[in-house]
Amino acid sequence: MGRIRTAMVKKIARRLADSYPDLFTDDFDHNKAVLKELNVVPSKKLRNRVAGYMVRVVKNRKF
Repeated sequence: MGRIRTAMVKKIARRLADSYPDLFTDDFDHNKAVLKELNVVPSKKLRNRVAGYMVRVVKNRKF
């Protein structure tokens, strides 16, 4: 079984993926740097969780 992510993480990631579809990739470190630059997420822990889920969102949208 996989890890369960909160609705807040999913909502933030999906909203950012819709707003900035070209900024995010399937690379965690790149997404983390983009989130840090956008300064949307208030904490480091939440930023890392959103960046990780963003990888999944981007991979799913490729298909």
